[in-house]
Amino acid sequence: MIVAENIQMSFGGFRAVDGATIEIADGSITGLIGPNGAGKSTLFNVIAGVLKPTSGTVRMDGEDITGLPPHELFHKGLLRTFQVAHEFSSMTVRENLMMVPAAQSGEGLMNTWFGRGRIAQEERELARKADEVLDFLTISHVADEKAGNLSGGQKKLLELGRTMMVDAKIVFLDEVGAGVNRTLLNTIGDAIVRLNKERGYTFCLIEHDMDFIARLCDPVIVMAEGKVLATGKSDDIMQNEAVIEAYLGRGLKNRAAVAG
Repeated sequence: MIVAENIQMSFGGFRAVDGATIEIADGSITGLIGPNGAGKSTLFNVIAGVLKPTSGTVRMDGEDITGLPPHELFHKGLLRTFQVAHEFSSMTVRENLMMVPAAQSGEGLMNTWFGRGRIAQEERELARKADEVLDFLTISHVADEKAGNLSGGQKKLLELGRTMMVDAKIVFLDEVGAGVNRTLLNTIGDAIVRLNKERGYTFCLIEHDMDFIARLCDPVIVMAEGKVLATGKSDDIMQNEAVIEAYLGRGLKNRAAVAG
């Protein structure tokens, strides 16, 4: 689904991504790991249109999407979440989800005067869909809670829920487990697997927790110093001497301490 080829991203004299090439297969859950400063989030930002690469190309389903802005990629079904959740804190959880779909009738001034019935019907349908999403994610009990009052893990589930309000094809998750307790992390993992298997979502995720990566991801891509160091199944990656040298220097027992 995604081919990012020979991506270079420089900031002044610093090359954050240095000729990285990755492929993300349709229907996969791909993990992207590596030490701090490896260039993972920068590569995410290039693919998701937040940054325009210094050089290299990004293709989605064969189409060149290099440098397209996030709102255009959104309409193509490519979505990206961030390590720090970006909720509308003063709005309810349900309202946060209802805000996601684009081109709503209520956004047009004339419709607010002459299309009130259509707007009301559309809002009822959006609310019903939002409630279905919340039920899928097992957080229906916070539907009317202000989003700013949610825990870190609940906010991550809300971010995942936003991708379900549109026809997402591929979702890039940046450190979905950051600040999330183990119980909620398991809930997030279950939701990702279900979305992948039941709804055909493709995922690529950056994550600290190697147990989480091993449970969900195949393949796993390792980056170091802006380059792709290795690609393979999680068990093989954990036995790769170059990977161990790059950021598991104290041995395989420290694998849960992988830096994102």
